[in-house]
Amino acid sequence: MTIEMIFVLIMVFAMLVALLFEIARPDMIVFSVLITFLVTGILNTEEALKGFSNQGMLTIALLFIVAGAVQKSGIINQIMGKWLINSNSVKGALLRFFIPIAFFSSFLNNTPIVVTFTPILKKWCEERNIAPSKVLIPLSYVTILGGTITLMGTSTNLVVHGLLLDYGFEGFSLFQLSIVGIPITIAGLIYLFTFGFKLLPEQKGFSQQVKEDSREYIAEMKVQSTFRYVNKSVQIAGLRDLKGLYLIEIIRGKDRLSPVRSSTIIKADDRLIFTGLIATIADLQKINGLTLETGTSVELDDLRNGTNQLVEAVVSHQSSLVYKSIKKSQFRLRYDAGVIAVHRNTERIKSKVGDIVLKPGDTLLLLAGSDFVEKYQQSDDFYVVSSLKTPESLKENTVKGWFSLGLFILLIISVGFGLLTMFKAMAIVVLILMITKVISAVEAQKYIQFPVLLLIASSFSIGTAITKTGLAQLIAEGILRLGQPFGLIITLLFIYMLTNLFTELITNSAAAVLMLPIGLEMAENLQVDPMGFAVLIAIAASASFITPIGYQTNLIVYGPGGYKYLDYVKVGTPLSIIVMFISVFIINNVWF
Repeated sequence: MTIEMIFVLIMVFAMLVALLFEIARPDMIVFSVLITFLVTGILNTEEALKGFSNQGMLTIALLFIVAGAVQKSGIINQIMGKWLINSNSVKGALLRFFIPIAFFSSFLNNTPIVVTFTPILKKWCEERNIAPSKVLIPLSYVTILGGTITLMGTSTNLVVHGLLLDYGFEGFSLFQLSIVGIPITIAGLIYLFTFGFKLLPEQKGFSQQVKEDSREYIAEMKVQSTFRYVNKSVQIAGLRDLKGLYLIEIIRGKDRLSPVRSSTIIKADDRLIFTGLIATIADLQKINGLTLETGTSVELDDLRNGTNQLVEAVVSHQSSLVYKSIKKSQFRLRYDAGVIAVHRNTERIKSKVGDIVLKPGDTLLLLAGSDFVEKYQQSDDFYVVSSLKTPESLKENTVKGWFSLGLFILLIISVGFGLLTMFKAMAIVVLILMITKVISAVEAQKYIQFPVLLLIASSFSIGTAITKTGLAQLIAEGILRLGQPFGLIITLLFIYMLTNLFTELITNSAAAVLMLPIGLEMAENLQVDPMGFAVLIAIAASASFITPIGYQTNLIVYGPGGYKYLDYVKVGTPLSIIVMFISVFIINNVWF
């Protein structure tokens, strides 16, 4: 091994560890490694920037805009919502709901699909006294499986496609992956309807638990005329930095002041509503002029009026809130919303709300304004997954909605018949959407997930470094030495399992970029069709079922479903094994 090869190996290993332990945002970790390779001369400037001009990466950027325009219309949401209402049994809903969802996710970005339909499914479950945990993991898994059916079904497929073009291959056709994607989707649906359904836990979502146990989380103090800070601000009264407590609302006669600001004036007879670590309520009782109201009738459902609503949001991997405390991130100032509670691993964190350091996957229960969902549904900071009513942005002009959907169908037809490349078709559709003012430039910018693009573009260059230094060939030869004595099919299983391990621990796109150079080297050594290895790696990188962190959709349903980490292991492991054996069997027989 050369010094360069050893250095790249150490840096890639350090990157994987950093991603696994989530020491920073994934895009910043991978970008930092890219900069290190550039500064040390492992990559030149052209090689380092190659990923930022890659056709696959740019296609993903355009796909975000097109999918955003279709989602904006709300037509698909309305159709699926009405379709679901007609089902009264859980398995009837699965049959009626998830089969179309698998179809839609093969053409649309699966992340907004899960974000959109999580609250619809939760509401349906709550109305029928069914545990949301029985349907939310299947929602994530079905969208992942559906995404393997076409080239545009997931960003991972487009990443591998872009890399193949860079290496001089033709890349994937629109339906080439369907050879594997359709069988594994059907097998996955059968598993989730039968054995997998029995393995799913039966527990209530976080917001339901908090509502039912609201007395544990809500405390009410009444301001007496003897309180020394009457007619003074909340900040002067010292009610902003109480140990284990957080002032979320002031009730003044028939008026409700929420969120409470530092400058809000306290008046006699105000009722102060606190949340947080209620075990420290005794500290408030020591303050002269504040009396604890026992037997209060105030509940979470009462904490909203015409201008407020209860919202559940999941912190994303790309969030600027990650690894900051709620207080330091100035959450209330930025979003005009108060944090009622924070949920992590099915446990309400027992510490002062403002001091909680947020992590990816944390679920926030928010008391927010009526326009919160509409304003932040495209935010990189979190996925808004639950609200009390449909966002106004989902009630757009019906004509524009059908126009967007019609353009999208034409895009699929033109690419499917080879009339246009995926990139050209996407570019034309985005241009038409902008000219016809179906979406504005500002909306288009909001739809693009820039942290995801930075992660993918940086990963391309990391893959270049692995190939350039010979590390990919070395790893490929090592895997061949292990698997070749047992035959090609065992070698394929090794590649699949290694790719799948990476995607469970880090991210799907990064796993695909790291493994494709190794797969192509193996194909060259074995003198077989490299497209078979490309398909194998694309499927394995997407098939993340065992952990909540490997795929965004798993993370989105983690908190709302009230899941534990082991729930994914228990339900996802059999599915992962089923998908692996079907994929390897088909690829071995079709391409080799």
